[in-house]
Amino acid sequence: MSEPAPTAASPSDPSASPRPAVDPVEAFGIRPLDAYARIIDARSPREYADDHVPGAINLPVVDDAQYAEVGTRHRTDPHAAYVVGVGYALRNIATQIDTLIAGHAPHDRFLVYCFRGGKRSRLWADALATIGFEVDVLAGGWKRYRRWVLAGLDAVPGTLRWQVVCGPTGGGKTRWLAALARAGAQVLDLEALACHRGSLLGDLPGVAQPPQKRFESALFDALRRFDPARPVWIEAESPRLGRLRLPAALVDAMRAAPVVDVVTPMAVRVQLWHDDYAHFAAAPRAMVDRLAGLRALVGHATFTAWQALADAGDTGSLFERVMVDHYDPCYRRSLRQGWGDNPRLATLTLDALDAASLDRAVAALPPALRG
Repeated sequence: MSEPAPTAASPSDPSASPRPAVDPVEAFGIRPLDAYARIIDARSPREYADDHVPGAINLPVVDDAQYAEVGTRHRTDPHAAYVVGVGYALRNIATQIDTLIAGHAPHDRFLVYCFRGGKRSRLWADALATIGFEVDVLAGGWKRYRRWVLAGLDAVPGTLRWQVVCGPTGGGKTRWLAALARAGAQVLDLEALACHRGSLLGDLPGVAQPPQKRFESALFDALRRFDPARPVWIEAESPRLGRLRLPAALVDAMRAAPVVDVVTPMAVRVQLWHDDYAHFAAAPRAMVDRLAGLRALVGHATFTAWQALADAGDTGSLFERVMVDHYDPCYRRSLRQGWGDNPRLATLTLDALDAASLDRAVAALPPALRG
């Protein structure tokens, strides 16, 4: 590992910028979210799946079918809709009290919310208060929470001290971030939050990406917990991870940050591809088929060579050629466009990407760089 470059060229500390209200105590007048025995999302399962407060469980007052039925009735007969809806609600709440709530200690405190903090929240809050629990209702509900998330995503990235890890595909950047996190550094792993590796081959087998709103909730929950006085490590990413969009403020902050370059030998990169893309190592032609849209970009001869290596089962050569022919040139262009003129904090040569080797490399960093 090479010695870090001097950090004098780093931009001024953004922690001097005013911080928005990132604590629920400030934003909503409630306790820290981690202080509640349970956070209850009283909305329908479909609403919950699209987005919810991190840590909340879905105890719907009415399920999706019941919610639709009540809404349909309400258009022609509001009174009948409320009769049916409250009947459903009381039965559902009773079942959930028996199965989930009865085991709580008398001193436990709950946070409840629905879409606007209205009727569905109140039904749950009244039931819990009647039992004797302390209950807070999120005034304004999920709708207000969502405005808080969007405002935070716009404001918080510019208040943090970013250190961007740059390096070609397969260079071990994600593993490097994991090693930093094990050492107690502040790390934002966007690919983990997005459930995507950030390329044409980035889908995780059997794992769906979260909806955009839920991704933004998880992202803001991570951002708001960082200490502005300490650096936050992040991998260089494009504005999209799979089908998910990164907030513009985060992209801007990332593009303005100082850089730590990662250099990894090709043999080590090829082994990482075998480890992290084992599904393509087992079915290399499927990988080449996934890259069919690149044929016009890399040329017919190059793409045909990929196909031949895949059909021969020569995954080592295939992975290397795909990196050399496509991913490495793309990385160099992206680096010039996004981070070409940014201050360099260090160049790290990672000769091995196993956890023990990376932990030793992290331990060798100067404390100010590691954070």
